[in-house]
Amino acid sequence: MGKGPGLCSDIGKKARDLLYRDYNSDQKFTLTTYSPTGVVLTSTGTKKGDLFLADVTTQLKNKNITTDIKVDTSSNLFTTITIDEPTPGLKAILGFRVPDQRSGKLELQYLHDYAGVSSSVGLTANPIVNFSGVLGNNNLALGSDLSFDTNEGAFTKYNFGASFTNADLIAALTLNDKGDTLSASYYHIVNPLTNTAVGAEVTHSFSSNENTITVGTQHALDPLTTVKARVNNFGKASALIQHEWRPKSLITLSSEVDTKSIDKNAKFGLALVLKP
Repeated sequence: MGKGPGLCSDIGKKARDLLYRDYNSDQKFTLTTYSPTGVVLTSTGTKKGDLFLADVTTQLKNKNITTDIKVDTSSNLFTTITIDEPTPGLKAILGFRVPDQRSGKLELQYLHDYAGVSSSVGLTANPIVNFSGVLGNNNLALGSDLSFDTNEGAFTKYNFGASFTNADLIAALTLNDKGDTLSASYYHIVNPLTNTAVGAEVTHSFSSNENTITVGTQHALDPLTTVKARVNNFGKASALIQHEWRPKSLITLSSEVDTKSIDKNAKFGLALVLKP
């Protein structure tokens, strides 16, 4: 299911991942274990200041059906059932949370060489209905993402986006927040051998008349170690180093400093992912 223009959420994703993915100012630990019967157990703990959050996820697979069950420290039970390609290109996702009886949602995704469609509906008497669609191919894509609240009788979301892709660059333009936020992003692969890339995002808010400009880069020091850095027009500079010390097991160190207020304490983050 990785063909064609993808889904609407994929527009601008490469630039967003370069600029924001893996940066954090918390301490996070993730441990994944596998049972002989194929059950995957993942435990996650996150320390945010004085607050500690944790959850345990159990994943079971049977042919093309995947069931994820997660329990967190607030005694919430999240269940997601995914049916992958009951017919070619189609994926069905059913999710709900206990004890929230209004959290049930059914989503269908369909990917084609020239289109990508995702539609979801809440499993309530007056549900929120979401529809997103993309038309195009591997080079050019145009899409929209709409949500309608049948209880209020009004749209709660309408976003639009477009992207252009060639061999080494991706440019995207999106209009979000009910037309209030316009974003343009750019992702360019400088050297595929060293995974060197640069990216930028410019966001304009019409309501506040404020612009946010973020630029960043990444580079692989060796096949197992990657460094990333970013800075925005407000003087916030961030950097991280990520090392795969064994297959699929990662340690990530990140930091952020406000260059306009050096006297303030810098933020540091640590993420450790362990997989056997």
